[in-house]
Amino acid sequence: MNCGYIALIGRPNVGKSTLMNHLLGQKISITSRKPQTTRHRILGINTCEKGQAIYMDTPGMHQNEKKALNRYLNQTADTTLFGVDVVVWLIDGLVWQAYDDVIFKKLERANLPVILVVNKIDRVKDKEAIFAFFKTAKKKYPFKELVPVSALKRINLEPLEAAIFSLLPENNLIYPEGQITDRPTRFLAAEIVREKLTRRLGDELPYSLTVEIERYEEQKAMTKIYATILVERDSQKNIVIGKQGEMLKKVGTDARIDIEKLIDQKVYLQLWVKVKKGWSDSERALKSLGFGD
Repeated sequence: MNCGYIALIGRPNVGKSTLMNHLLGQKISITSRKPQTTRHRILGINTCEKGQAIYMDTPGMHQNEKKALNRYLNQTADTTLFGVDVVVWLIDGLVWQAYDDVIFKKLERANLPVILVVNKIDRVKDKEAIFAFFKTAKKKYPFKELVPVSALKRINLEPLEAAIFSLLPENNLIYPEGQITDRPTRFLAAEIVREKLTRRLGDELPYSLTVEIERYEEQKAMTKIYATILVERDSQKNIVIGKQGEMLKKVGTDARIDIEKLIDQKVYLQLWVKVKKGWSDSERALKSLGFGD
């Protein structure tokens, strides 16, 4: 069987998490329209007749490294290139960005087979422009395959999957059949809460908050989850809670519904909001919150 690891890389907000979720047929990575929603390496396992494809969703590669959190995100994305068998480089739009030159250099150092995927082709009216872009891309880098897709609309995902499996080495199954991720459910629950916060709050606030699971109690009829939302300022705490607690209540309801779908059981979810000043720029705080594991 063809089995191996695939790194999904690219700039922030190009659709890496959406692509992995649809390739798996199950939601593992959280998604939103805001950049840098993915903060950790998320592993998704697809076992089928062809073999086992182990996708590694990564934070978006970006230039901004002002805070410790941003440096961690870039480091996580970079280190994923080592120890994988195939790289899928996802871009959106038919233009190269300035930071793409940095990604080219990283790929040259890694010396791995690379598939270039242009996402969101459902938005491209001139289909001839896609072929013209691929012609230019071939001159820039020796890509093994060039595949246009729409991850959200599930367009061209089968040819992409076939291309990925053709580049994976022959091997025995690496993970047991039926396992779909290496992350525990308490981690996924925290990510779901953060997703709902990211989707409901303004553009800036999601980058200043994180979610920590204080207690996760599995019972026969119900799972009880107690989570803390950490922000950096008192004003942010007020926004997350909302007028008379309305925002926090909406986030809790959204998250509980998704967590119940994930674990197929009733969930009691309790959320608190605390201020932890400067957590996103503190190496010590990031380590205590599980970043870098």
